[in-house]
Amino acid sequence: MKKVYFIGIGGIGMSALAQMMLDDGAEVTGSDRDASPVTELLEKKGIKVAIPQKAENMPEDAEMAIYSDAVPADNPERARAQELGIPQLSYFAMLGEVSKEKRTIAIAGTHGKTTTTGMLTKIVKDAGASPTAIIGSIVKDFGSNYLSGSSDIFIVEACEYRDHLLELSPQILVITNLEWDHTDYFPSLAALQETFKKAIERVPADGAIITDLSNQNIAPLLAGAKASIFDYKKEPVYKLAMPSSFNEDNARAAAAAARVILPAISDTIISESLATFQGTWRRFEYKGKTAKGAVVYDDYAHHPTAIRETLYALRGKTKGKIFVAFHPHLYSRTRDLLNDFSSAFIGADKVFIAPIYAAREVDDGSISSEILAERIRKTGIYAIAIDSFDAIEHAIDEAEQGDIIMTMGAGDIYKVADALVAQNKKPTP
Repeated sequence: MKKVYFIGIGGIGMSALAQMMLDDGAEVTGSDRDASPVTELLEKKGIKVAIPQKAENMPEDAEMAIYSDAVPADNPERARAQELGIPQLSYFAMLGEVSKEKRTIAIAGTHGKTTTTGMLTKIVKDAGASPTAIIGSIVKDFGSNYLSGSSDIFIVEACEYRDHLLELSPQILVITNLEWDHTDYFPSLAALQETFKKAIERVPADGAIITDLSNQNIAPLLAGAKASIFDYKKEPVYKLAMPSSFNEDNARAAAAAARVILPAISDTIISESLATFQGTWRRFEYKGKTAKGAVVYDDYAHHPTAIRETLYALRGKTKGKIFVAFHPHLYSRTRDLLNDFSSAFIGADKVFIAPIYAAREVDDGSISSEILAERIRKTGIYAIAIDSFDAIEHAIDEAEQGDIIMTMGAGDIYKVADALVAQNKKPTP
């Protein structure tokens, strides 16, 4: 394939696949709705990104249009591709095709996929095995969400939403943990478990499944496995630059997977690689300080468990106040997990809640950031819904030296963190 156009190229998976196809010799271009750190990264690598999306962006001689899951069929560029007779394939379908040709290691689970994928990629790279990897965020160690390798080892972050996990053909499947999520697609935990059960049963007999055998949401699903099963909890707790119970488990899962991929790998390589892992964009990321001296972090946490664990780790870093700017992701998730969200902010002193990030959904009026704020207040935590990022930035700037600000969520709330830190860098008039 020589000329490929990516619709929604700024998506974290899409951008990695675009880089991979560029490395394979394709002429790659694409589009997105807005500029972002990811589109800037692509431009630096020579991939032209059109912003915004318009029908005329679609190259008439494109051989394939690859579209993000977030791009509907009536998108003007997809409609134009249809008119021109250009074949279209979803990101996950294309990823599945790539997966068939390589020794694929898929990292799945509700929490920790991105960090585990980054850690595993670094370990295998540090061991000299030259993997190719597609990761769900920009890994600081590589400066990208994609790593080009010369071996047949293909490490990929796998998403269970809409059963996309089942598009892949992994030789090795890592399941970090499992909780009910993507409630707009999975009506229950049991429905989500059924997808993982199918994925487990598809791993071949000469393959491997790496997971936490003590996880009661996972253990019952393993009965039909043909592959060998490895318990990552048997790994030691590794020294990390960014310690937390979540990251300790991520590291153990990555280490166990590395041992399966490279049976001769030494304990020293694993421990040294993990000790120097720098982390990923938007995963407990230190951003800087505000003009008043408050420390600013940003995190992608958007599920109640991830929020709770992140704030627990944050509380260990300060005796001052913790201010949270939270961007709820999806009406369905916020509504269906409302009870869990309401108790997830224990440890914070003040919580400022942005309007719910709708993404692919339509507001049916059943949930709002105001309802979430009210429920959080009932737990004794100060919480208020605020209607814009600018207003949140102004309100949260009361934090002082000794305090911590955490922007949190799957949307673009990180822009508040960036703005707060940028204020500190402005010259004094």
